[in-house]
Amino acid sequence: MKLIKAYIRHRKFDEVYKALNENGFCCMTMVGCEGTGQYCDHEKKHISDKYPFAEAYRVVKLEILVAASSVRKVVGLIRESGRTGYRGDGMIIISPVDNVFKIRTDEEGLHSI
Repeated sequence: MKLIKAYIRHRKFDEVYKALNENGFCCMTMVGCEGTGQYCDHEKKHISDKYPFAEAYRVVKLEILVAASSVRKVVGLIRESGRTGYRGDGMIIISPVDNVFKIRTDEEGLHSI
């Protein structure tokens, strides 16, 4: 199993979500957040409400847990539907997952997903 974290443009989230969902990847976590860095779209920066000392860029952080065999498919869907071609389109990070524990049922293991 792999955990895919994608930081995408706020305005592209609907397209990314629709592409993933239409291809059977329905279970994910999404969080609206702000970021800074050399890959931000500097023309779209704003003064953060939460951190007024920082110029920030609105992004959506998407997390999705998938089988290792699905990583290329999911990454391709995110890249295709999230791309504008301009600086600040985002970043995708893939991490290995060692184990999974379900809180309600006490199931353990990657097979429980």
